[in-house]
Amino acid sequence: MATQTKEKEETKGTATKGFLPLGDRIFVTYTEELERTAGGIYVPDSAREKPQRGTVEGVGKDVKTLKVGDQVLFDKYSGTKIKIENEDCLILKEEDILGIFVDS
Repeated sequence: MATQTKEKEETKGTATKGFLPLGDRIFVTYTEELERTAGGIYVPDSAREKPQRGTVEGVGKDVKTLKVGDQVLFDKYSGTKIKIENEDCLILKEEDILGIFVDS
């Protein structure tokens, strides 16, 4: 029993959707927002060069500033894109996060 308790203490990361990021990695889900011009034309995601917004779904044990549920901003080309349960996800390093959205 002491071994199980010690293992739980060492595993400080948080997992969601069966995925646990390691070290200083963060597991984020995001949606690619459609942008419309004044004339009503949708601009494809590939034509835009702006940061993305996502929700933190899991954090590694070395992550200090983020927690599950935080809404974060990250650069479009940072991290590694993966698909889990048919949902677009991203694995980022903590240093790749540009900021956290706060409710006011």
